[in-house]
Amino acid sequence: MSPHRDPTVVGVPNFNAAEDAAALRAAMKGLGTDEEAIIAILTTRSNAQRQAIAQAFTHEYGRDIIEDLKSELGGHFEDVIIALMMPPAEYLCRELHHCMDGMGTDETVLVEILCTRTKPEIAEIVDAYERLYNRPLAEHMCSETSGDFRRLLTLIVTSVRKGARDEEAGVDPARAAEAAQQLYDAGEAKWGTDEEIFNKILAHESFAQLRLIFEEYKNIAGRTIEQAIKAEIGGELKDALSAIVECVENAAAWFAQRLRNAMQGAGTEDKTLVRIIASRAEIDLAAIKREYERLYDKTLESDISQGETSGDYKRALLALLGPA
Repeated sequence: MSPHRDPTVVGVPNFNAAEDAAALRAAMKGLGTDEEAIIAILTTRSNAQRQAIAQAFTHEYGRDIIEDLKSELGGHFEDVIIALMMPPAEYLCRELHHCMDGMGTDETVLVEILCTRTKPEIAEIVDAYERLYNRPLAEHMCSETSGDFRRLLTLIVTSVRKGARDEEAGVDPARAAEAAQQLYDAGEAKWGTDEEIFNKILAHESFAQLRLIFEEYKNIAGRTIEQAIKAEIGGELKDALSAIVECVENAAAWFAQRLRNAMQGAGTEDKTLVRIIASRAEIDLAAIKREYERLYDKTLESDISQGETSGDYKRALLALLGPA
């Protein structure tokens, strides 16, 4: 995951929160709702600008903009707009909470959010989760997952406190060679696989350090770490470790594949579509669009347009994707 950003949404220059708040109030007041105005404003402002609009809205009108939007909008269109209005870490916490709440847990959401983020992003999510739900994220996850998969996710969310996977710390080639050898010894070099070593290294190291480790691994083993994981590890743990590896190599391609899967087959996984497009718009959505076209020979825009999305929901998603 490269540190340079490749967003489709960067905010607007000459931003005026009070003016935007007034325009949004007008769009929701009285009979009918001006969805076009809501899309035009909220899909082009950065999240920081949207937070300023929310404050101005409360200040000017004594109202909560999210509550007003919820009462005026509906369906997946509402989901997109509310996702945009929430601070990013809080939005991802809500998604994590949803996927573990009630009957059964959606492990794919845990993987999508926790295995693809850098340490500083995870630290923010961990703090926000405890603030919002009055319980540690690790504790909630422990009650909803099991086995090596649970151990990996727990390591990811608890190791941020120990300064692990520090993106700023630079890389250490000697340590990378050592870790690569440990991975080789824990997997291909022996009968059966020592998942604990895989978990420890992949959960603790920074993406930059992991990139070096994976290169070293290839030199030692003669095949990629990804090939080794797919051959030796099964189930949810395989998906989680593969997600980390793929995001180290090319996060945009991993998210492009996840979007493609969400739109393939019977029925669109709208929650996934909304979550990825809303949460990556200010990070790397432009890169995701490019990877999508490279992998599937058609644009993300055309797949969304021709898929099962429609109306304001479709217009909002396309607006976030920016110009083709």
